[in-house]
Amino acid sequence: MRILFVGDIVGRPGRQAVSRRLDRLIDVHAVDLVVANGENAAAGFGLTVDIARELFDLGIDVITSGNHIWDKKEILGYLDRQPALLRPANYPPGVPGAGSGVFSTSAGIKVGVLNLEGRVFMNALDCPFRTADELLDELHRQTPIVLVDFHAEATSEKVALGCYLDGRASALAGTHTHVQTADERILPGGTGYITDAGMTGSRDAVIGIRKELAIEKFLTQLPVRFEVAKKDPVLCGVLFTIDVDTGRALGVKRILEEITENA
Repeated sequence: MRILFVGDIVGRPGRQAVSRRLDRLIDVHAVDLVVANGENAAAGFGLTVDIARELFDLGIDVITSGNHIWDKKEILGYLDRQPALLRPANYPPGVPGAGSGVFSTSAGIKVGVLNLEGRVFMNALDCPFRTADELLDELHRQTPIVLVDFHAEATSEKVALGCYLDGRASALAGTHTHVQTADERILPGGTGYITDAGMTGSRDAVIGIRKELAIEKFLTQLPVRFEVAKKDPVLCGVLFTIDVDTGRALGVKRILEEITENA
């Protein structure tokens, strides 16, 4: 089976890129399940209920997130009502929503999805490694196929978790840094891995934000109101091919789709 993971969707340009490319990618690659990180889909910061529904309508089956999922307060209640919208599992007890779930493809294949957040240069959360230990056991009672979205800042932490989960997760895609890495591979134990799936949004930007605003922030160190950039949109992601019986990865392919005016 094939799982398409779409990298962090940033604002309207990212949503438009999904709208213009996702159907074709599903057809060309015979995709069975689409998972996308949507925590920046609402003007670059957070997610609204309407935009979450828009992403589901575009063909995304599961939306993962990260530290920005809390930016729009209206999403809190929706997290409890919509099981296909995940927040990182290693937040403290009592936080709205769920960090993992099992979802079925149109062919009835069950796929577990686990969302985790890193701690290096990030929030002081529960340990993502130990949280993965607990939740992978639960997910494996229902299916051998588990995809992990690890939303983390440090490359070292992402690589370490990939190695730690090798042979237990079918695939791990890193998110959060918005720059697609060229280290896609199948780890020795059979886990498909990439340090960062990249960003779906404007490439003529600083990780999706208007570049002049980001430069101003670095030059002055003063507060700057960031706005999403619009030019040169791309869709970044990764395609995992998974053995249905064993849950081991058979292939990993980076996806980078440039969105032109006429296509």
